Amino acid sequence: MTARYLIFEDGTVFAGDGFGAPAVTFGTVVFNTSMFGYQEIITNQIYNNQILVFTQPNIGSTGIQRNIYETIVPTIKGVVVRSLSNITTNNVRRLTLDQYLKQMNIPGITNIDTRAIVHKLREGGPMKGSIVPVPDDHAFDQLHATVLTSQQVAQVATPKPYPNPGVGKSVVVIDFGLKNGVLRQLSRRKCNVTVLPYTATTDEILRLDPDGVVLSTGPGDPNKLPASVLTMIREIEEKIPTFGIGLGHELFAMANGAKLTKLLVEHHGMNHPIHEVITDHVVYATQGAGYAVDPATIDRSKLFVTYTDMIDGSIQGLRHREFPAFSVQFFPDGAPGPDETNAIFDEFIEIMNRREAQR
Repeated sequence: MTARYLIFEDGTVFAGDGFGAPAVTFGTVVFNTSMFGYQEIITNQIYNNQILVFTQPNIGSTGIQRNIYETIVPTIKGVVVRSLSNITTNNVRRLTLDQYLKQMNIPGITNIDTRAIVHKLREGGPMKGSIVPVPDDHAFDQLHATVLTSQQVAQVATPKPYPNPGVGKSVVVIDFGLKNGVLRQLSRRKCNVTVLPYTATTDEILRLDPDGVVLSTGPGDPNKLPASVLTMIREIEEKIPTFGIGLGHELFAMANGAKLTKLLVEHHGMNHPIHEVITDHVVYATQGAGYAVDPATIDRSKLFVTYTDMIDGSIQGLRHREFPAFSVQFFPDGAPGPDETNAIFDEFIEIMNRREAQR
């Protein structure tokens, strides 16, 4: 291994050893507290243009598996781990993490003080950083001059429609940075899925005569998306059962008049305790969010809260009072993480069934 450095825009330098691709990269540095599932996390499009620090000390022991990708081409900018394992306990793996990152031209750093990095990010929030071979003035000049795009959804969402065929309910998924776990859950319920770009209009959706619409997960600032997206959601929720996840939840809230706040410490990890308001039960789920719905801005005549985070009280779920539309901030598909919230997809199926029976 050769020496590599993670540098921050405030001048901080962390030294380690390189693995993966020997590339120089720039991105927003965030951390994830998950204990397993690094492949699904690295391939999740919510980490578009981000350098991801794992708090789990040892990463890589299960290699790369061919059936758990969340997207085929990851857009993460870097991986930072305390200890890299290239000796896998998984006898069906085809690639090590090092080999996979080389193939995808993604750099990594190991043998680095990830605890100190996490302390820094918890105090100051996500920060622009770079992975470089030499932390000299030129590297910092490049970092300061680099402007990270705010059009992240446009970078990762599909530009054209495509099908994921089934024999059950007809569901349109609006792709804002879709993770494959959502498609897996719909496929297990035999849904006939058509994935549309985030630019899809109400007419284009209605033309497919769907039983339901899913607003997918995705990266970036929801406020940077065009106003036409919110218009589409307002028009669709009146006509068709609608289910928002992650970024889709945030957009659903905005379409109904709520505003968002930026989280100082972003939620990235699994086993987050979530309070289900109607049952008073606690469920555990995977989260990946940099924004939260501001409770003070919710129009209570339109929406009511269904889930809250038990750590910081942030809103984790909403439901419309008049229309068959609801959303969750967390990832009910798991992938990776707890599967106890998978039943939310069953709830979506039931809503579509009831809607069909009322016609």
